[in-house]
Order: sequence, then C-alpha cells, then structure tokens
Amino acid sequence: MTTRGLVICLLLGCFAWGATPRHANADEFRPAYLELRQVGAETYDVLWKVPAIGGQQRLALSVRLPEASLNVVEPRGAYVGSSHVERWQVRRPGGLHGQEIAIEGLQYSAAEVLVRVESADGSAQVTRLTASRPSFKVALAAGPLAVAQTYTVLGIEHILLGADHLLFVFALLVLVRGGRRIVLTITAFTVAHSVTLAAATFGWLTLPPAPVEAVIALSIAFLAREIVVSWRGQPSLTERKPWLVAFTFGLLHGLGFAGALAEIGLPEKAVPLALLSFNLGVEAGQLLFVAGVLALAFLSRQLLALGRPVLKWIPPYAIGGAASYWLIARVAAFAQ
Repeated sequence: MTTRGLVICLLLGCFAWGATPRHANADEFRPAYLELRQVGAETYDVLWKVPAIGGQQRLALSVRLPEASLNVVEPRGAYVGSSHVERWQVRRPGGLHGQEIAIEGLQYSAAEVLVRVESADGSAQVTRLTASRPSFKVALAAGPLAVAQTYTVLGIEHILLGADHLLFVFALLVLVRGGRRIVLTITAFTVAHSVTLAAATFGWLTLPPAPVEAVIALSIAFLAREIVVSWRGQPSLTERKPWLVAFTFGLLHGLGFAGALAEIGLPEKAVPLALLSFNLGVEAGQLLFVAGVLALAFLSRQLLALGRPVLKWIPPYAIGGAASYWLIARVAAFAQ
C-alpha cells in the first residue's frame, strides 16, 4: 500500500479509538452467558455469567424466568476471572417449553447475552439477546443451524470490535505490497490464529491471558517500528518475510481470540461446530476489514495524491502510540 494520506487518516482514527480507557484491553467484547440445562421433567440447572466491570462489581443484568418458577437450589455466585458466575436450580410446572425468558436491564445496556437452553434429550436452542430484543421464547430443538449462525455473528462482531487485532492487520497492509504477498500474509495470520484458537479451546494449550494480551500489544509496537525502518529505506524483516512475522504473531492473536471465546462460553455438546463458526466469523470480519482498507486506498490515490513529506511519519508513531498504551495498561493490570 503506497497511499500515505489514507494511512494517516485511518491511523489517527485508530489511535483515537484505541487510546482510551475502555480499550486498555481491546478485546472488550464479552457478552453475558445464560445456560439452562434440563435435568428432570420440570427441573433445570441454571448458569448465569455476567462480565465484571472492575473490582467486585458487574453489569446490572438479571434473569427473569417465567411465572411459577421456583428455586430448588438457591443461587450462589462468585467472581471468577473477569466475570461474576451464579449457579442455581429451578423447577417450573410443565417445564420451560413455550415460555418467555427475559434479561432485565438489557434494554438499557449495550451488552449482549448469549443463551443456551438444553433439553433432556440433548437437543439445544441457542439464541442471542440484545437491547432491542431482551427476551425470547423457549422452543423445541433449533438444530445446529442456530448454533452456527449465532457463533458466526459473534465472531464477526469480536474481530470488528477488536481494535488491537485490526490495527495489527492494518500495519501489515501498510508494510506489505503486491496482491499475492498480501494474500499470503493474511493467510499465514489466519492459519496461525486458527491453530492456537482451536488448541486453547480444547485445552491443549493454556497460557495466562494477561501476558498474552500484553504481548499482542507488543506485536503491534514491533510492526510500528518496522514501518519506520522501512520508510527510512532500510530492509525490514516484515517486508522480507511478511508471512513469517504474520504467522508468528498470529499464534499469539489466536490465544487472544480463545480468551474471548472462553468468556462467551461454548455449548457443551456442540463445541466443534461453535468453534468453527466463531472462527469463520472472525475470518469474515477480517476480510471485510481488509477489503475496506484496500478499497479506500484505491480511492485515495485519486483524492490524496499530494501530501506533505513530514506527514508520512504520523502512521507508524500513531500505531506505536496506541500499542504502547495497551502494553503499559496490560502490564500494569498484572498487579491487580
């Protein structure tokens, strides 16, 4: 990509978006998760996981079950990682099929809730609730299509709201020239994060999330330096072997995706399908971003042909500034 005017505009926007407190951890896409598992004709185990917002506080969301639902086991909650988790057991005469379940407070929130209702026969209904749709009716088995659709949408939303992952991809696009090299580089990044996403999801690879997030920020700072080296006329590693850099750091970004997916939660009897759908959603969102950047670059060649030489240094320092902010914030979080 050679149009630096576009780079300047986009990077200043990314910096303004990324360098704010709410994006210290740029993977803030953490929907709440409600699971109801039928364990008897009229009895259900309930799992309710709500994102914490610092200290011993959580989002002000609560579950409203149908009338006549009685607690067999009272709710017990605790803060686990970055979420507040409650478990209890309820009984409702006639069961929950055909009944409405709502999330109180959701209509006033920007949060989302992923819901899974599992029947005694193992079939499950998966749905997604938002401010515009804070309730749903429990239906009979919705089948695998509902799982695939829900987790694909979650994957797209996660990547498009993940400022750090998008900034990394954008920095690669700044450095790598030529359609074939761009395709190979993005493919290497995709393969790498798909491998570690799967490995972490199935428990084959476990790393503490805080250091992973810090190193992801460091990977962006590395690319910012690579841009400076390249624009000074010196050969950079990323320019010479972009696929190697993309693959290496892609392994780390995959662990970041896995951490987000763990926060969302996976349907116990449809883990492979949910994982595949989430990954496909991530890839779809990533390709949308790449296509948008390349389209804007093409248009900007006509609109931003003239530019001041001094402005060319803004992009790498904007990338490095946002990455450094994330790195410092995430390292500081180790002590919390």
